[in-house]
Amino acid sequence: MTFEKTLCFFTFSILILTSCAENEKSNLTLLDNQIPTNTALVFGKGIISTNNFEFAITFSPEMDELFFTRRKPDKDNEIYTMTLVDGKWSNPKPAFFKPNKGWDFEPHIDPTGNRLYFGSTRPLNDTVKASGLHQWYCKKSKHGWEQPIPLEKPFIDRSIIMYLTSSENGNLYFTTGEKGDKPEDWVIYNSINENGKYNSIKRMGNAINFNGKYIAHSYISPDESYIIYDAKSDSGYGDSDLYISFNENGIWTDAINLGPEVNTDQTEMCPSLSPDGKYLFFHRGSNDRGDIYWIDFSLLKKRIEILKVD
Repeated sequence: MTFEKTLCFFTFSILILTSCAENEKSNLTLLDNQIPTNTALVFGKGIISTNNFEFAITFSPEMDELFFTRRKPDKDNEIYTMTLVDGKWSNPKPAFFKPNKGWDFEPHIDPTGNRLYFGSTRPLNDTVKASGLHQWYCKKSKHGWEQPIPLEKPFIDRSIIMYLTSSENGNLYFTTGEKGDKPEDWVIYNSINENGKYNSIKRMGNAINFNGKYIAHSYISPDESYIIYDAKSDSGYGDSDLYISFNENGIWTDAINLGPEVNTDQTEMCPSLSPDGKYLFFHRGSNDRGDIYWIDFSLLKKRIEILKVD
């Protein structure tokens, strides 16, 4: 390839990437015209973030579909969805897979856009009674999302698995524990995708599962270069803070608090990122009231990486 052709190809690639990033940003501005920088803002005020308890938002790779959890006062958790049609977002409505018994929460679309995971207390195998909090998923076909099915062994053997997120290669990260465990035993685990199968569940190391409480709600980056999660620590800002650990040649760094740009004296939890990794979304609230917030993660990550080097 000649230099001129190489230059043209490179320029064309940059234009495509820039166009995709701008398209994603424009789709977000249709929901909220206040774009955050280094200060976290409520996301979709009056539309997504209302006078209820909202948390755990996820987007399709094309940024034309989203799911999030809403809990109304004295009601169960419920997953809501919105779609982008003809340049306009639809109003939030309950997801099509809402169960007749039990409830759903904490959706996650995997980086490929082919699976939608969520936690549910719905009964297994058409039984009458729920047997715990399990992970279910819908596959994406050319006709849309298929009906949900439970995530198979070894996950279904656990009585509780929540807030599952996936990397590009299908490795799964989540919180699990058993009834009667101490709060410090409800921590982050993962399971490696071995040719489409998951043979074991492994508790992650002490760098991530540090000496704190309620270590949960892990978001794994698509390339597994970092993981963001929430935890309560005596050195933190409030009830629960967001932390990040970096994967350095297979070794996870010690947990780093995301700092006052994100964390307050309230509870921050349930992190997720926009498909391009630019914006961090999370819940902030207290008791039975809270909203989904967002912040420019690219700026925040640069600051943290500089501090990490120093």
